[in-house]
Amino acid sequence: MIRVENLVRQFGDFCAVDRISFEVGAGEIFAFLGPNGAGKTTTIKMLTTLLRPTAGAIEIDGLDVAKHPHEVRRRFGIVFQDPSLDGDMTAQENMELHGVFYHVPRKVRAERTERLLRLFELWERRNDLVKMFSGGMKRRLEIARGLLHTPKILFLDEPTLGLDPQTRNQLWTHVKHLNQTEGVTVFLTTHYMDEAERVAQRIAIMDHGKIVALGSPQELKQQTGKESLEEAFLALTGSTIRDEAADAGRDQLKTMARMWGNRR
Repeated sequence: MIRVENLVRQFGDFCAVDRISFEVGAGEIFAFLGPNGAGKTTTIKMLTTLLRPTAGAIEIDGLDVAKHPHEVRRRFGIVFQDPSLDGDMTAQENMELHGVFYHVPRKVRAERTERLLRLFELWERRNDLVKMFSGGMKRRLEIARGLLHTPKILFLDEPTLGLDPQTRNQLWTHVKHLNQTEGVTVFLTTHYMDEAERVAQRIAIMDHGKIVALGSPQELKQQTGKESLEEAFLALTGSTIRDEAADAGRDQLKTMARMWGNRR
């Protein structure tokens, strides 16, 4: 469902993603982990057509992302780290607007909206303004909205950040149910190792722009001789706090400044 070959993304002299390759099978739940600044978000932006690769190739459902970006976008749903709902609209209006953008027929839109809002336990609140929702309710609505157009892949970029354990558990229960009943491929990032170990069938660990390990949670633990995924993660990436994200941001600003100077 996802195929990545020798993917590279540079910002000036800084290489955020350094020749990574991996595949994600249809119907798989695949976790993409790494410390801050490792290159995860940059990779997701390239997979979802928001950022052009410097080099390498990406295929989504057999389509070249660089050549067919519009067709590719119809094949996935995405939930970003930052909220993207309209708080001054109701839950149902947010779903309706998304369905219109993706040209979902009205009857199908109505049926699927009800099914998803019921699944994510939001149907009774469908006519309430989203700005009145809790953080967990907003996250559930974002995932429901991302699934409205029946995508083959769902990208989840740290979807449970800041949520309490009960809400996190409930959210993953719903996602796993959809994965099993509709065959949706799930590509997720998270900093909660217990989530990745419980939910994902395979995990890629990224560090300094490279994939340093790839396998099932059990395989990664065996590879490092550790008892938990968190211990395996630390063994592979170290325990020091990183500042690559800040470095990448400075390099991006320098690159933009050079480009602007060249235009003058």
